[in-house]
Amino acid sequence: MLEFLAVLLAVSTAALAGYTIRQHRQMSVLRATLANRQSILSELERTLRERDSAFGSLQQSLAANQPSGPCTVVDANQSDALAHQVAILNVMLNATDDALIVVDDELHIVLANAATSTIFGPVQMDAHLETLTGSPAIVSLVENVLAYHDDVIEEQVSIGDDVYLVRVRLVMLGSSALVCLTLNDITQLVRLNRSRRDMVANISHELRHPIANIRLIIDGLFHDQDKPKRKESISSLRAIAHETDLLLWLVQSMADLSMIESGQAIVRMVEVNFHELVDGAIERLVNQTERKHLTIVKHVPAKLTVLCDRDLVQRVVVNLLHNAMKWSPEGGPVTIEAETSAEEVVVSVLDNGPGVPPDQVERIFERFYQVDPSRSGRDGTGLGLAICKHIVTAHGGRIWAESNELGGGGLFRFSLLNADPVAAGHPNGAVRSSP
Repeated sequence: MLEFLAVLLAVSTAALAGYTIRQHRQMSVLRATLANRQSILSELERTLRERDSAFGSLQQSLAANQPSGPCTVVDANQSDALAHQVAILNVMLNATDDALIVVDDELHIVLANAATSTIFGPVQMDAHLETLTGSPAIVSLVENVLAYHDDVIEEQVSIGDDVYLVRVRLVMLGSSALVCLTLNDITQLVRLNRSRRDMVANISHELRHPIANIRLIIDGLFHDQDKPKRKESISSLRAIAHETDLLLWLVQSMADLSMIESGQAIVRMVEVNFHELVDGAIERLVNQTERKHLTIVKHVPAKLTVLCDRDLVQRVVVNLLHNAMKWSPEGGPVTIEAETSAEEVVVSVLDNGPGVPPDQVERIFERFYQVDPSRSGRDGTGLGLAICKHIVTAHGGRIWAESNELGGGGLFRFSLLNADPVAAGHPNGAVRSSP
């Protein structure tokens, strides 16, 4: 038994390490992208300086040639060169997805690229910076650069629901001071970092709890080894089995998500009796239903067939039922039902728990995302629903959460292709569409 637990812990640790490496690689790619964008912006600044120099030379040339009358060939060449540099600058300004804004020492806008309009809306030249951005934090950064003549200041600034790395650089053109601002959208990177932290915290907690329980049970068995009590021993072994089931569930969830996200999962679409598939999923959850005295109510036609990968879709059903059981009060029912139309089958899983808060419905299927554990009192890794979304999407289906209009609780739905569209034309074939 101890050897088995040691192997199980080693597998859990390896799975955690593998997933952490994948997260690190994604963050490295994002950081490389930001570095590449910064090199483009540095090139823009160099071009801006060259344009100013060329413009100054042209002014001197025009002033020198003004008494002699018409412009010379040299003047025309300089004008063409300036126009070419301006064209290059405009192309480079609008080639980046990052917003670039140039303001004068009074914080009036001198220059802005197309990406700026995407974030803040139409740009009015000579408008004040705060009028455009509506961000006192950005204005404060610019004022600090001008006041202390710092070359560069960087800071993360939230604008709405997004997070930007704002880089403010002081540029001196002769006696004039200009400030160049770049806004890199790092929302994805911030969320990835937060997900990584949550993943480590959640999985560490999930591993620590069953391992600690197993250790206590084993210590108890050692303590009572001189007083054999069959009933107590059987109860302890059942507790060990439960805790190891939790560990296996965690490891399998991590392995499944890693395989699906890497594109290694092969979807074998065949005709499957969905009634039998659901029976198999319910059978895998017998221990959980007995522990909480729950009843799974099934409303699925006996001959309903769908086109799917049996093992993958059964994992979806198991995950949704497991999620519903986690949130349902002890002794309550959990319901699974299927509704058919000519082209698809919509499966619904209902529970009697608190339901999904409206402001979290859109994010509930993100990996590692959880409803506030401090409010709910439930633990978890935030992987189950993310796995469901990946599997259903790979089948060309949809998955979504709704509020249960019949009296509270969570309501999750997903769709699959109907393998027998002719048999679907019965009176109960109405399908509720996804929001």
